[in-house]
Amino acid sequence: MELPDLSQEYPLSAENVAAYRANGHILLRDVASPEEMAAYGPAIVEAAIRYNTEHRALEERDTYKKAFLQIMNLWACDDADAVRRFVLARRFAKIAADLMGVERVRLYHDQALFKEAGGGYTPWHQDQHYWPLDTDQTITMWMPLVDVTPEMGVLHFASGSHTSGSLGEFPISDESQDVFRRFIAERGFRLSQSQPMAAGDATFHSGWVLHAAAPNTTDTIRKAMTMIYYPDGARVVNPVGEGRQKDLARWLPGCKPGDLAASELNPVV
Repeated sequence: MELPDLSQEYPLSAENVAAYRANGHILLRDVASPEEMAAYGPAIVEAAIRYNTEHRALEERDTYKKAFLQIMNLWACDDADAVRRFVLARRFAKIAADLMGVERVRLYHDQALFKEAGGGYTPWHQDQHYWPLDTDQTITMWMPLVDVTPEMGVLHFASGSHTSGSLGEFPISDESQDVFRRFIAERGFRLSQSQPMAAGDATFHSGWVLHAAAPNTTDTIRKAMTMIYYPDGARVVNPVGEGRQKDLARWLPGCKPGDLAASELNPVV
């Protein structure tokens, strides 16, 4: 089957851009059509299942591992052409660039995030805690591969919290849940409500915005694909903390502090 072309631009409005920049997140409908998801979704699911390495029972895992199965950089697998075309799609990258107000973006990495039936909550956290980049302009696209309901663990956000920047060395954990829940209450950030999403809808959120997800209380796996983008021209910073050190080695191979963040794993998209 011939794969649909994903280069056509999405009709992003000025109101969409303003809302994203004010809140640090936005939900966009029909970013990919049902026909496009029917073509690409099964290939992504198949690749995620094939490369998943977490096979322990939920009760044997910690909070982070109960939250989701996390399978990364599927685009770089030699046998995943459909996944590669999806991850490197110009349409998604153009939305990311326009929301951030930059000319070009690079891919940081992709990750399939599958919250299993009965899977635990995703604690409050900031994505960019892990990323050794010298810019506040980072963004993640989160797209369900199947129709999802709030009961399956759809993301929710503390709107406006991205303006606080880095809030400390808190990886995704029970501690980050407690610390950031108190911070949100003290600052009075408005909490967005999780909404049902169809396959092909997408949220885009800032690397610094606080976000979380409820447990999956259904008997259906919440299957989602994400891509992380940052502006072309960003540089690598000194990787303070274990999370950034691991990310530098894994996602920016060969790059050192001060270098352009532009390894072979970070194409301009």
